[in-house]
Amino acid sequence: MKQQRPPSDLTRAGRGRRLWRAITQELELNEHELGLLHEAARCLDTLDQLDSLTRRSGVLLPDLRLAPWIVETRQQQLVLARLLACLRLPDDLAEPEARPQRRGGARGPYGLKAVGGSNEISTNGG
Repeated sequence: MKQQRPPSDLTRAGRGRRLWRAITQELELNEHELGLLHEAARCLDTLDQLDSLTRRSGVLLPDLRLAPWIVETRQQQLVLARLLACLRLPDDLAEPEARPQRRGGARGPYGLKAVGGSNEISTNGG
């Protein structure tokens, strides 16, 4: 199996590039899956930068409010988890045939419910 080259925008020694190599070495991904993997790898690189900023500057601002990079870290962690769930990676990369057919990925928005009933209300005008 031919390993895909990591995208040039990933940090050379970062976790994003290591994730890319680990997955593409074991699995053959479709084009859309490579896009998801690229975004997951970029999230890891961003999380590394945010971690470095947190170690330098701390969690709180001088006025004792939570630093905005802590909120961004939490958001990046959520995005990373959703991207990895969408990739449906096998538990053991050594056995790629064990890749599940379906696994819950990112969830869409919840539908509106009618008051007093259980029918969903259409939000697309139809």
